[in-house]
Amino acid sequence: MTPLQYYLALAAALFAVGAWGVVARRNIILVVMCLELMLNAVNIALVAFSNYSAIGPGRGEVFVFIVLAVAAAEVAVGLAIGIAMYRLRERLDVDELDDLKG
Repeated sequence: MTPLQYYLALAAALFAVGAWGVVARRNIILVVMCLELMLNAVNIALVAFSNYSAIGPGRGEVFVFIVLAVAAAEVAVGLAIGIAMYRLRERLDVDELDDLKG
């Protein structure tokens, strides 16, 4: 059986790459993709902890479904903001998001 540290190292690496992408990127589509990468890193950690828990495997998968539902809602909102921004400015630069203030 693979040690828990390997799964957590993979999750930490994916989360770090996603966090760097959110900070460094300017395109809203790439930012949303990096947020999805961060959420998938959390899913890996949840399943890994679930498989190594004393209660038994299967508990973390419930939380994974909740995270996936949040990720789907986040993509829908992110793409809606991206479409509204593209219609307004014909660019997808994150620095111009202050134009969408009500």
